[in-house]
Amino acid sequence: MHIDPHERRRRVAPPTPQPVVDEVSAGGVVVDLRPDGPHVAVIARRNRGGRLEWCLPKGHLEGEETAEEAAVREIAEETGIDGVVRRPLGTIDYWFAGDHHRVHKVVHHFLLDAVGGYLTIENDPDHEAEDVAWIAMRDLPDRLAYPNERRLVAAASDILAGLEVRYVRGTVSRATRARPRDPDENGTDAP
Repeated sequence: MHIDPHERRRRVAPPTPQPVVDEVSAGGVVVDLRPDGPHVAVIARRNRGGRLEWCLPKGHLEGEETAEEAAVREIAEETGIDGVVRRPLGTIDYWFAGDHHRVHKVVHHFLLDAVGGYLTIENDPDHEAEDVAWIAMRDLPDRLAYPNERRLVAAASDILAGLEVRYVRGTVSRATRARPRDPDENGTDAP
C-alpha cells in the first residue's frame, strides 16, 4: 500500500455522543424472619442475553411516588409479598447502553419486613419475573447474579444481626456491632 504524503486527508467528524436517559428505580431486600434464619423473596428474570438470573425485586418510580413507596409497590407486584420498610440500605448507580441512547440508572434499595401476601409472579404488570422464591439469606451470595446486590444483602444481614451499617451513596459500608443504646442518652427510649 502506498500513502502519498501530499494527498489531503479527509477530516472525519468525531462520533456524535449518544443522548443520556436518566432512570430511577427502587426495590430491596424483603425478609421473612424464621426460626431457621431470615429468608428473602427474590425473582428470576431474563437478562439482555436471554439468560435466567436471580435478583432482588425492583422497578421504576411511577408518577409522584417516593423511592420508598415504589420499593413497596414493586416488591408486591413482582413477588406477591407485602412489606414494610425498616430502613434504607443503599443506592446502586450504573450505566448501560440502550438502542440509541445511554442510560444512567440509579436504584434505591431498602430493607423491608414481610407482613403479608404469598409468593406469586401473577401480579407483575411487565411480566419480567419468571419465577419467585424465598431463599435463605445465608444462601443468597451463591444465587444472586449481581455483586452489588450481594453487598446489599450482606448489609441487610449485618443489620438483622445487630451490626451498625452506614448508608453510603454508591456503596454499602459495613461497620462494627452497634453498642446497646442508653435510653437516657437522648432523653427518650425511641430508636
